[in-house]
Amino acid sequence: MAKLSSADRSVSPPVMEIPREYNAAHDLVERNLAAGRGKKIAYIDDAGRYTYDDLAQRVNRAANALTGLGLEMEQRILIAHLDTIDWPSVFLGAIKAGIVPVAVNTLLTPADYEFMLKDSRARALVVSEQLLPNLAAGIKASPHLKHVIVSGKNPGSHLSLAALMDKAASTCEPAPTTSDDPCFWLYSSGSTGMPKGTVHVHSSAIQTAELYAGPILGIREEDVVFSAAKLFFAYGLGNALTFPMAFGATTVLMAERPTPDSVFKRLTEHKPTIFYGVPTLYAALLASPALPKRADVTLRVCTSAGEALPADIGKRWTEHFGVEILDGIGSTEMLHIFLSNRPGEVRYGTTGKPVPGYAIRLIDENGAPAKQGELGELQIAGPTSAAMYWNNRAKSRDTFIGEWTRSGDKYTADGDGYYTYGGRSDDMLKVSGIYVSPFEVEAALLTHADVLEAAVIGVPDEQALIKPKAFVVAKEGVKPSAQLGDALKQHVKDRLAPYKYPRWVEFVPELPKTATGKIQRFKLRALEERAGK
Repeated sequence: MAKLSSADRSVSPPVMEIPREYNAAHDLVERNLAAGRGKKIAYIDDAGRYTYDDLAQRVNRAANALTGLGLEMEQRILIAHLDTIDWPSVFLGAIKAGIVPVAVNTLLTPADYEFMLKDSRARALVVSEQLLPNLAAGIKASPHLKHVIVSGKNPGSHLSLAALMDKAASTCEPAPTTSDDPCFWLYSSGSTGMPKGTVHVHSSAIQTAELYAGPILGIREEDVVFSAAKLFFAYGLGNALTFPMAFGATTVLMAERPTPDSVFKRLTEHKPTIFYGVPTLYAALLASPALPKRADVTLRVCTSAGEALPADIGKRWTEHFGVEILDGIGSTEMLHIFLSNRPGEVRYGTTGKPVPGYAIRLIDENGAPAKQGELGELQIAGPTSAAMYWNNRAKSRDTFIGEWTRSGDKYTADGDGYYTYGGRSDDMLKVSGIYVSPFEVEAALLTHADVLEAAVIGVPDEQALIKPKAFVVAKEGVKPSAQLGDALKQHVKDRLAPYKYPRWVEFVPELPKTATGKIQRFKLRALEERAGK
């Protein structure tokens, strides 16, 4: 079992003792049973409540069910599953058996699933009944796939997860994995193109808990946590599985998509103390007429990741609920947050300071360290970096440079050690010879009372010079017009340097996003290029 070398969590960074023979699932489950939490509620989903004893048995049954089908250590299974108790049961069960689960998002196209089934060479698929139609083509086209296991009442011609687990034994010894063995994969969210299979090892998950969840988030055994970010997302996996299990907390799972109504229902009924969201969702929650009163919730801390949190959203959330949002940045490649604001030290508009245990550097266009206040590419060194991208040597070599991992994000750092997001490296605009961050312009637009969401890209003007163009989603009840577009241009001019204002404002009903809430600006650029031809 992994443990701190010192009981003092204030040691910076905490030093982890992870034995060579180590199984991540066995550690996360058994530490709770050893601590006497067997009767404590581990998970609450839409169908019921499950103690840590229940979870332990479900994990063992899932492990035995998979091995009973002939699956062996290091073989892969694909998990395309909604957030219910079956998700952690199968994910941890596979890991305990030495099988490698590949978690994929639940909002993909049939073509995406076909690609991932083929790319991962998964031997089994565990899929929610509701998602099965979207995987039908991939199932037929995947030569390595031997078993399709359906979670739900109507598995059709496929295997039933419930039936397999009912027949399986409730005890199981962990597979003899090592701390450096592949443990699970997460496919990158595809905000900049085709997703990549990101391979994480057994020692990484618990280190995210000890480096971030304990000392920064301050998660405790008595906490009830709710993550709107789903389990398939690296952010959600830590939020709703690794962190609460590492510290013995209780987790609320929600199968449906996060909307203001569905989120408010969980916040008011289950009374979570920790809520994890993304900037887009926080904006939608604040704009909803159903926003609960401060007295209707029991939040003590909130977090945001996925994209940088605009300062105005953070300030308005705190004004309403009296609770800080700890904005941070993590990545699929680093598994969870490595740069974050701290409770009581939040500076909205920044992403905070490095999480102890991680080193940060900013690199300028010439490959040299960026100066204070100068924009540079963010690179990270830390113990939770992925081993590689599966079957993609070129991308692996470009991203993982020795101990350093390239994030693809642009940042500046101030004299107090706070880092401020400047945008994705491939999203940066050069206007009048000066770099402009799309995020900075978007954040200014979001301070306007009529704007719900905004995305900014570069578009050539009549002289082929690149200028900012804004795509804006207006708030409910606001009628888009040329007059409003002009008002938004002036609004940005009043807040930023004049050359940064959007030369064009186009109103749209929605913005293209990944399932994790990241704006896909490359899709807007593609649409603009097609429109210009």
